[in-house]
Amino acid sequence: MTVLTRFAPSPTGTLHVGNIRTALHNWLWARKSGGGFMLRIDDTDAERSEERFVDAIRADLAWLGLVPDGEERQSARFALYEARFAALRDAGHVYPAYETAQELDLKRKIAAGRGLPPVYDRAALTLSDSERAAFEAGGVAPHWRFKLDHGAPIEWDDLIRGHQRFDPATMSDPVIRRADESWLYMLPSAIDDAEMGVTHVVRGEDHVSNTALQLQMFAAMGSAPPAFAHEALLIGSEGKLSKRLGSLGVESFREMGIEPEAVRALLARIGTSLPVEPLIETDALIATFDFGKFGRAPARFDEAELAALNARIVHQLDFDSVSARLPAGMGRDGWEAVRPNLSTVAEVADWWHVIEGPIESEADPADADFLAEAARLASEIDWSADPWHALTGALKAGSGRSGKALFQPLRRALTGLDHGPDMKALLPLIGRERAIERLGRDRA
Repeated sequence: MTVLTRFAPSPTGTLHVGNIRTALHNWLWARKSGGGFMLRIDDTDAERSEERFVDAIRADLAWLGLVPDGEERQSARFALYEARFAALRDAGHVYPAYETAQELDLKRKIAAGRGLPPVYDRAALTLSDSERAAFEAGGVAPHWRFKLDHGAPIEWDDLIRGHQRFDPATMSDPVIRRADESWLYMLPSAIDDAEMGVTHVVRGEDHVSNTALQLQMFAAMGSAPPAFAHEALLIGSEGKLSKRLGSLGVESFREMGIEPEAVRALLARIGTSLPVEPLIETDALIATFDFGKFGRAPARFDEAELAALNARIVHQLDFDSVSARLPAGMGRDGWEAVRPNLSTVAEVADWWHVIEGPIESEADPADADFLAEAARLASEIDWSADPWHALTGALKAGSGRSGKALFQPLRRALTGLDHGPDMKALLPLIGRERAIERLGRDRA
């Protein structure tokens, strides 16, 4: 069997972190299995679907490095849905219903008042041909429901949740088509999975009951269902479902300076027994991806953890991978000098300003003579090798200073800061002329 997974977003908005996690896991499983990963745009809702969101979804996946092996659009597959629908109707697997939304809501309230579950009572199945004709003559268009088979439990072995069992008699016959003939999610999705040859569906645990319903749809169509893996949902760092997670997406990550490698590394492992590691390459994430490692508890997404992971990722990025994002004139030596002090690549601009100047610096008046001597020595030392150790070695011998008393006044005068990158790497970038000027400023 050739594995085929799919990511099927609706283009009614941009991807959020939960969507991204689902896409990533489908992509990882496809890559681990040597199979394919498809993007399916579920755009049956013409009123809410927008082309700009389709473009945004593609761009977000590209930024994340999750390149699909192909793409399908549900809006281009309506003829297929019509044919499958007609076959199901003719076989008695779907039926028309004429209740209004208000009537259905009243039925649910009555059931709740009697302590009963809000299960549709199948009243539409008791209508006679003449009653249905009367509705049609009165201009009442039906919505359509899939008729569940109450004969046996619906069972499957979920790749994450284990054995699942549902009693179809406790479930409502799902509406699959609205009165305006537009499609709801359930049937087109099952048709597409069957027609496309999807072998594995990885999605959130909020779809478990949908899977039970769709398994009967696969059976009614005579199609083998895919294997299903329902993963626990994401929760925020505060330990509950967070509205923030619904708006946090690629645009937010980019504004925060988060690298795609950090997003992948975190979302691949949270909710599993595997450690979150700052893995730049996807090979290790692919090799260790295992549904058996997923837990049943909600997966905690912590932005602070993502930021810390991002810093560890940035510390591994080589010059070639970031050169297009660096300030003009900054080369490999500059990048490698400041990289250990970065949390995001964007912060490199601040350090480049420290190198090129101009900077403001303050010094203890007690250090004025020491810095004046440092300026003199900076004009005499050999700058072709290791000027920092040449300068500090000469100053230590002449002044008797050592440790913080030796290094701190120099760093503050040369950079305007009390901390930062290794001065051995930074001083050659500052250069002889700038260093002499900064050390020799009038601090009287």
